[in-house]
Amino acid sequence: MAEILVLYYSQGGATADMARAIAHGVEDITDMQARLRTVPAISTVCEAVEDAIPDSGAIYASLDDLAECAGLILGSPTHFGNMAAPLKYFIDSSSSLWMSGALINKPAAVFTATASMHGGQESTLLSMMLPLLHHGMLLVGLPYSEQALLQTRTGGSPYGASRLTSDQENLPLSDDEKTLCRALGRRVAQTAKTLLGPQ
Repeated sequence: MAEILVLYYSQGGATADMARAIAHGVEDITDMQARLRTVPAISTVCEAVEDAIPDSGAIYASLDDLAECAGLILGSPTHFGNMAAPLKYFIDSSSSLWMSGALINKPAAVFTATASMHGGQESTLLSMMLPLLHHGMLLVGLPYSEQALLQTRTGGSPYGASRLTSDQENLPLSDDEKTLCRALGRRVAQTAKTLLGPQ
């Protein structure tokens, strides 16, 4: 069974909720499986040391997870219109995979969560695409044939799935956000399955 890596960083759980919904979409496609992984927090003053396995949630990603995946879906909260530093730190460590071409021609997509309507969702999605393009990955977005993209009043973008949450309360994913997360997972998984050909 081929695996799609759903790799994310989440501080308060909003991005993790999206990752789980996207994973369900991946697994809607026959013979495709989601591999959920996260990254540890980093320190601004010294190398952060975390246990090898977090107390809860997805386990930490390794470069092997990237190398072994048939596709990648990358997620982060917005931090001033950009991906969170822990996720960028992990991606910045992937030079060996860039040099070997391990990710070339694999499908990829991105997702994000913000606490405000104009909190930088699209710029964050675009910033996450840049290293994926450098790796030679094939970017997949959400087409407007997804009706939820036309009607959403919360998150949603042709650049990737997005979510509008709140700093004051952990709002659940809206129906449109859930629909678009699952659609993104299905789209990457189906693209990967097509590229892999008959097994």
